[in-house]
Amino acid sequence: MVNKNSKLYRLWEMIPGFFAWMTILFPIWGALLIPKFVAYFVIAFLVYWLYQSFKSAILAVVGYFKIQNANNTDWISLFQEKFRSFWLKYNQINHVIIISSYKEPIEVIEMAIGSLAAQTQINLKKIHVILGQEERAGKENNQKTIDYFSKKYHHVFGNLIFTEHPPNIPNETAGKHSNERFAAQYFKKHYIDTGKFNIDNLTLTSCDVDTLFNSKYFAALTYYFASNPSRYQRFWQSPIFWHNNINQVPSLIRIIGTLGNVIHIANIQEPDGLFFNYSCYSSSYRLIDQSGYWDPDMIPEDWHIFLQAFFATGGKAAVEPIFLPTVVDAPDGKNYFSALKNRYNQCLRHAWGAIDIPYAIEQARVHKEIPLITRSLRIFKLIQTHLIWSSNWFILTLGTSLPVILNPKFFQTTFGYNLPRISNIILTICLIPLVTLIILDWKLRPNQQKKGFKNIVKNILQWPFMPIATLTMSVLPGLQSHTRLFFGKSLEYKTTNKKAKN
Repeated sequence: MVNKNSKLYRLWEMIPGFFAWMTILFPIWGALLIPKFVAYFVIAFLVYWLYQSFKSAILAVVGYFKIQNANNTDWISLFQEKFRSFWLKYNQINHVIIISSYKEPIEVIEMAIGSLAAQTQINLKKIHVILGQEERAGKENNQKTIDYFSKKYHHVFGNLIFTEHPPNIPNETAGKHSNERFAAQYFKKHYIDTGKFNIDNLTLTSCDVDTLFNSKYFAALTYYFASNPSRYQRFWQSPIFWHNNINQVPSLIRIIGTLGNVIHIANIQEPDGLFFNYSCYSSSYRLIDQSGYWDPDMIPEDWHIFLQAFFATGGKAAVEPIFLPTVVDAPDGKNYFSALKNRYNQCLRHAWGAIDIPYAIEQARVHKEIPLITRSLRIFKLIQTHLIWSSNWFILTLGTSLPVILNPKFFQTTFGYNLPRISNIILTICLIPLVTLIILDWKLRPNQQKKGFKNIVKNILQWPFMPIATLTMSVLPGLQSHTRLFFGKSLEYKTTNKKAKN
């Protein structure tokens, strides 16, 4: 067991905030004391950024064609064609889906459940839906939801189950993590332990109420789960797109969504294989059970459940892609500014995932059966992600100019004089992969999101605001979250506003 109250654990918690602020402030004090070293650091980061940009663009292009292929695949025919003796049989496999809900309108919850009812190439009786509600949402609110979905979908799925997560459970924090933990343990107790289902033949999917699954997702999941000899040590991840309402949200949110959508395609193909599951993902039920279910006091549950599985399996857990995009809502609100606030708070919560860094370090110290390089790479990936998250904007925008502004003498040197020029050349070249990502996202959007002259124009004219969007909707909330963690301040879970598309 990891002691989260120890002084050493507290020290590890300070890592993301400490390194973020050191990186941000380095060009300021470094420009006065060691300007040449700062210049080399900035150029090195720009070259790294250039490499990452082209790598993301190339992988995204490859992923685009894989998406087209997956959409055109008949998964039942492929299963029959490729079947081997060690595979599970197609009709043996059942899928459990947990939809976490807290006071969302029925029409929003309908998005997820409706997309499950629209699955093809699979017997819907093999799909078992758990709508995990919160008792604190109120009996009247929950009962209204139960009555509606019971009436509409009673005979559609193998099971439609409603759970109510009780409040004030000791050592728990409120959120998706504790809700789905309760729902998964409920299913285990009442459906697996009673012999109704064999845990070895079950997958478990975690999602939100606004999730729209590709109609072939669970047919593909059946194929990958049945055919993988390491099925009990695997997560499956589809790219997540904010395409459902992308044109109805403010441009600052839309810019972040456009960039994130296609970068996700690249991330799930990372050659190093170190990517994590996120947002909406699937796994074997056995792996989640072996991992002890979602940690009841860890708000950022997606990366954390992977780390739990990683250490529970001796470093053998991994994530594999399914190239059938899952569509969700971009953060929205009652008005322009409430939408921006909701996006900011969502990113603040996601960046709180930095709390996984001390957890991973402490677990790595305990699990010495895992090769040192394997443990170290996972920790490095966590630190790298969060450090770049909260500091990249400052290096890219201010790091190139501060050394010559704060130290005029350095500007008079050949290196100082050419630093802004070198930086501008590298950043200009970075526009090539950026344009590639923008085009790919547009091609992948649903047809209804590409219609209309107004939509086309606003999606073109938004891009001069990209520096503002990345700063306010990504970097600043990330930096705030990491700074809160540095000072030991907790974070309260806030659900992202969801509403049905007009």
